[in-house]
Parts: sequence; structure tokens; C-alpha cells
Amino acid sequence: MKKQLRSGYTTGACAAAATLGAAMFLRDSQPPQEIWLPMPGGDRARFVFERCVLEGDSAVASVIKDAGDDPDVTHGVEICARLSRLADQEIEFAAGIGVGTITKPGLALRVGEPAINPVPRQMIETALRTIFAEGGFRIEIFIPEGLERAAKTMNERLGIVGGLSILGTTGIVRPISHKAWTDTLEVALDVARASGSGDIVLSTGRSSETAAQGYLPELPEEAFVMMGDHIGYCLEACARKKVFALTLSGQFAKLVKIACGHPQTHVRNSRLDLRQVVHWAREINLDPADISRLELAHTARDIFTQFGADSVLIDKVAAEALLQCRKILPEAHLQLLLVDYRGRIARHFTDS
Repeated sequence: MKKQLRSGYTTGACAAAATLGAAMFLRDSQPPQEIWLPMPGGDRARFVFERCVLEGDSAVASVIKDAGDDPDVTHGVEICARLSRLADQEIEFAAGIGVGTITKPGLALRVGEPAINPVPRQMIETALRTIFAEGGFRIEIFIPEGLERAAKTMNERLGIVGGLSILGTTGIVRPISHKAWTDTLEVALDVARASGSGDIVLSTGRSSETAAQGYLPELPEEAFVMMGDHIGYCLEACARKKVFALTLSGQFAKLVKIACGHPQTHVRNSRLDLRQVVHWAREINLDPADISRLELAHTARDIFTQFGADSVLIDKVAAEALLQCRKILPEAHLQLLLVDYRGRIARHFTDS
């Protein structure tokens, strides 16, 4: 029987819950034990406080982020809110330790702002105003482990320096979803375009990205976007964002999957892909002995090792990959960097 996967809560929902706890403590001088927080989609979620303390004229409350069964770098971190009164009627957001600051254009916030996204800000303010309908407040969100956890994310590349982002549009993290990854790709593409570079380089992995950076040293760091397995999503996003110069960087196994038209290049249907390579070999009249070798190959890597980067078969697969990309980006200048298994650029292809 398939296990029911458990949902969790976003950093934005946790920050709002912590703010609500701090507001209740500031009002009542009694630490609350738990609260029920309304979510943007109409749900309500229960949060138990890790700590509630008074620090002079400020109140601090925190919750432990539960990401449910979703693999999330922020799972288990303590998310804290420090609430202080201000003399005016404004609400001021501040990034404390472990929460990042925006340093590059192209994100949802201005440069210099705390990395607390618009929907979480709205959730935080709504939570605060259920306790204090009026008055000015400084809301500092901090995450003691945030800087360490942020090192495992793409934040610094995206221009979020000093810690994690406070994110989320529904307050709820749905398990085993690609949404968090694709949301990150959307932001990365926006930052790449805002950097002023006319070229964007999509890489299938870290070694492919490193190779592309060495091959194209004139491009800024922001131009390089590690798409992972999400080729179809990234191509469609580039079409939406009107990207007119695109480079793909990847190893041969990923190239084969792109050529076969897979929107995702995760390992699956490998035997079917290799049969397609054999079909292409016949189309270009490859020597029968070479076709026999192909039919015995177990992986795309076997094919690359046996035939080498300069083979006409590799030319054919690259041409098919570019053709698939051209279907989505008919007006763009496209090129492909084939990375060998030592992390070096083996070939460069273009369809124009």
C-alpha cells in the first residue's frame, strides 16, 4: 500500500506563526504555547512554539519548520521573529542573522531589501494585525542556522546573500513536488536576464556548468542557470521570457534524452532511448558493424566511450537535440556544449 505523503509548511508560514506568537506575548506578557494560523488558501495550521521570551521591550517567538515529507534544506530549522514597537505607524521588516538580503536585480524585491517575499510579508502583517490593529512595529525574522543551510542552496548565485529566503505563496509545502525547483529556476532566469547578459546558459549538472563557465568566461556568473533535469520547463520559461540566445551544456546521456524529446532528463526509459540512437544510426547509414556495436551498448555513456566525440553519430544526436529545442524557441540563437566524462567541453554545436 502506497504511503500517504505528509505536507509541511513554508518558511513564510513559519515566520508568520512566530510573529503571531511574539505579538501575543508582547500584548499579554504571557508566553503562548501554540496557535492556529490562517493560510492564504483558506486552510488553518497549528504551530507549537519552540520558544517565547521577552528581551527588554521586544518579544521573540520561534517555531521549528516542518517540511513534511518534502526533501527541503530548511526542514528542522528554527525560524524566529523579534517584534518591537515603533513610534510611527509603519511596519518595518528586517533580516536578522541567517536571513538573506537582496543584492541583485530581477527578484521580487528591491536590492537592499530583506529576503522576505511579498506573500510571506502579507501573512506576517496579517498575523500581527490580528493582535495589534494599529501601531508601528519592527519585525526582524532570523534563523540561527540560516547561513549554514543557505550554503546548500542557489541563494548566493541568485543574489540573496547572508542566509535563507522567507518564501511561499500558499503557506503549505506539498511533498515530492518539483514546484520548489521550478520556482527557483524562474527566479534564476529572471536574475540572468536582469544582469544585462543577452546569453543564458542552461546546464544539466554541476560539472557541465563548470565546464561551460570555463568555455564562456566572458559571461557573468548570473548568466549560468543549472536546470538539472528540467529541460522542458526551462525551454518553455525561456520562450515566455523572450530569451533570444541560449546555450545548453551537458554530457552525452542527457543530450540523448533531450534529442528524444523528454521534457525531463531523469534516468528513465533508457533502453527506448538507445533504440532511438540505433534508429538514427541507420538514418545516417552508419556502418553495419558500428550499428551492431550500438545494439549491444547498455548505456549512452557506453556509446560515447566507444564512438568518441567526433563521430558522425554524435553529430546526428546533437542535431536532433537542437531540433527539439528549436520547436520551443523558433527565433533563438541556439548552441550546444557537449561535456565529456572528465568535465571538459568535447564539442560545440550550433544549428545556425
